[in-house]
Amino acid sequence: MLVIVGYLVLSIAIMGGFIGGGGHPGVLFQPFEFVIIIGAALGAFICGNSMTVIKSAVSQATATLKGSPYTKDYYLELLLCFYAITTKTRKEGLLSLESIIDDPKSSPVFTPRILADHHLLEFICDNLRLIVTGVEVYALEELMDQELETHHEEAHAPIKAVQNIADGLPAFGIVAAVLGVVHTMESVGIPPSELGKLIAAALVGTFLGILLAYGYIGPVSAVMAERVEASSNVFKCAQKGLLCCAKGVSPAMTAEYMRTMIASAMRPGFQELEEQLRANKG
Repeated sequence: MLVIVGYLVLSIAIMGGFIGGGGHPGVLFQPFEFVIIIGAALGAFICGNSMTVIKSAVSQATATLKGSPYTKDYYLELLLCFYAITTKTRKEGLLSLESIIDDPKSSPVFTPRILADHHLLEFICDNLRLIVTGVEVYALEELMDQELETHHEEAHAPIKAVQNIADGLPAFGIVAAVLGVVHTMESVGIPPSELGKLIAAALVGTFLGILLAYGYIGPVSAVMAERVEASSNVFKCAQKGLLCCAKGVSPAMTAEYMRTMIASAMRPGFQELEEQLRANKG
């Protein structure tokens, strides 16, 4: 949502300043400049990335138009999930987790938000399965570290692809401007008023390339990077909960250990967590 607000502020400021200074907005409408710049950027994006990265980049970029899913309520639900898992383990033993692992959607342990996060759900269930099989804690931690590192690298590939578009757009704007200048030089015999329009159209290419790069695409890649870091923090929080489960830490302490892994802006308060745990226990 903030991305849309930022786009509106950016567009109003630029167009308002241009019109207020006596400029005519109609001169900025140069459809063929858009075709050159956006088409070239899109072509470079397609030929420079795999289909998997392209799909992921489009998905992550469009997701920035909505709010982040990793809110305080999301983290609170994650803490309650692990509280329920560790409570079940203490009461019924590790083997009781098999029903949760085999069919997590039918288990009351996972909330709809956690179930909707397929990567996180798979991460939790796969490692719970390892815990049930009796894997050593140090081996479990090493395996999870490797998985998180791989996940982190894969998540950054779409960000790099979008950032490459932002980095290339000013150059494509120059290409469009140069082509406009070439066209202008072909028409040096026309009246100065018409010649001025051609020069203005050529300069619009440079303007569009820079504006799209730093005003629209660049900020999206920054938000994508922020979302990936937030996702990584969720996985690290889940990793702490899994390690506590493997070590036999009490449910209340497991929730507290996980709470300390959460960034302060999204971290539930101690009293807030206590109230939720009491309600969950009841």
